[in-house]
Amino acid sequence: MAKKSSKAALEQFKMEAAREMGVDLNQNYNGDLTSKQAGSVGGHMVKKMVEEYEKKMK
Repeated sequence: MAKKSSKAALEQFKMEAAREMGVDLNQNYNGDLTSKQAGSVGGHMVKKMVEEYEKKMK
């Protein structure tokens, strides 16, 4: 099985974070999202990345 590209992995991560936040993201166009919704997805992604990094440091 081929390794996922980093872009594909990041896209999957974004979709998972959006689902967890209850934000309905589409694969292509998301111009109908509010700034608050889009920002919450990005913020949640950063939070999850920091948590994962902290786990690895222990």
